[in-house]
Amino acid sequence: MAGKQTRQQVTYENLRADILSGRREPGQKLPFAELCESYGASVGMIREALTRLVGEGLVQSVPQAGFTVTPLSRSDLLWLTDARCEIETLTLRRAIRDGDVAWESAILAIHHQLDRCPMLDPDDPQRFSERWAQLHAEFHETLLAGCANPRLRQTASEMRAAAELYRRWSLPLGHSSDRDIAQEHRDIVDATLKRDTDEAVTLLCRHISRTTEDLLSTDRSIAD
Repeated sequence: MAGKQTRQQVTYENLRADILSGRREPGQKLPFAELCESYGASVGMIREALTRLVGEGLVQSVPQAGFTVTPLSRSDLLWLTDARCEIETLTLRRAIRDGDVAWESAILAIHHQLDRCPMLDPDDPQRFSERWAQLHAEFHETLLAGCANPRLRQTASEMRAAAELYRRWSLPLGHSSDRDIAQEHRDIVDATLKRDTDEAVTLLCRHISRTTEDLLSTDRSIAD
């Protein structure tokens, strides 16, 4: 049983990584036969992996057509960005109000790792490195962890997860060469630790919105 569970997890992780890296593009069909061959997995393992990915918003189940990688949508991206700015800035306000010294220390620790991790994949400079992407997610989770309301934290986390596909594709499709993401993070940390709430939430909303602006500035691969 343990071996089967491990194979299921590996299948899920490999398929998820291929979607987030762009090796399987938004809107691409995911036929069972091809997936079973590519990942050396059974139909049951593939179905479980796809079901989990549907729950994360990375895959869609289309009636009569099977599974596809979730397509990028301008309207969905705009609604998601609006919701994230509202919820994440509210959660950050609460975090600054509620957070203690241990929370401040956790922010400094994760930011230190993120700031020193190469952002781009050395084997594919058009993609974020997996380690950086993991640290980036942990940084934003930690930033909001000071909020005492678990419902707010959970909602913010779910919306950030829903935005992951857009965030990964912002680099190859619409990344601005003059954007300094590392500096954006430093500025957010500085304002947060100074307990400058208005500045911190303004910077966080700008950080979230900039990715959307970069993606919408391109005419490639994003449907209306």
